[in-house]
Amino acid sequence: MSKSPVTCHVLDSSIGKPAAGVPVQLQQLRSADGPSSTFEILADGVTDFDGRCMQLYPEAAPGQKREDLIKLQAGRFYKVVFKTKEYFESTGRKCFYPWVEITFEVPNPTEHYHIPLLISPYSYTTYRGS
Repeated sequence: MSKSPVTCHVLDSSIGKPAAGVPVQLQQLRSADGPSSTFEILADGVTDFDGRCMQLYPEAAPGQKREDLIKLQAGRFYKVVFKTKEYFESTGRKCFYPWVEITFEVPNPTEHYHIPLLISPYSYTTYRGS
């Protein structure tokens, strides 16, 4: 199975280890009218033992290929939501940011988009990976 067009990697910089078990959601902007934006959920996932979520696809119906269910579109906005509070609570720690939302634009839908996230209970940082 090929990897999804959007993947992520979460590292817990406070302990120097991958963040396993972080719920992840991929969303696509549907409407930016008025004062609020509306996003549609495309897929849900959870980071593995190495903090990676490489198969961020929706569930496929019988006879469908998961790879055909998400096709990125040029000029569209997407968002990856990381539920960090659930992760920190599972390790017996409190955190300031209950989730992290990273919104990005897709200039070229044939490229792969990797979103690394470094977290600690009171901070986070990200960049475009490869």
